[in-house]
Amino acid sequence: MAYDQLKLENQLCFPLYAVSRQIIRAYKPFLDPLNITYTQYITLMALWEHDGASVKELGRLLHLDSGTLTPLLKKMERQHLVERIRSQADERTVHIHLTEKGWALQDAASEIPAKLASSFELSQDDGMALYRILHVILAQDGP
Repeated sequence: MAYDQLKLENQLCFPLYAVSRQIIRAYKPFLDPLNITYTQYITLMALWEHDGASVKELGRLLHLDSGTLTPLLKKMERQHLVERIRSQADERTVHIHLTEKGWALQDAASEIPAKLASSFELSQDDGMALYRILHVILAQDGP
């Protein structure tokens, strides 16, 4: 019996995984001068839009579980990028607020998306099509 369905070249997940790693590597030269990782960068982007979000809300926005997010936020707090503030109404809830340093990185990071986009040979139409397809998959939130 042939197992073509198990060939790496026939998998949708593998090129998505490989491209994801390639894109994250492409961000590195832009993020290194800011002394942040890709995961910190996307967390900052979420907070620039939703400062004061709870850890649970951030996890939903970033598709990250608390086991990944909590250590990340603790590290960002040590870097003075964010403050974790426990809710007085419900001590189980922790809100994340940007510090002045966290807000200051927004200006420094503002040119990164355009620089990254120009580093890939992808037409604007293809980029938009890929964006739409990926967001359809993300909206389904997996099995």
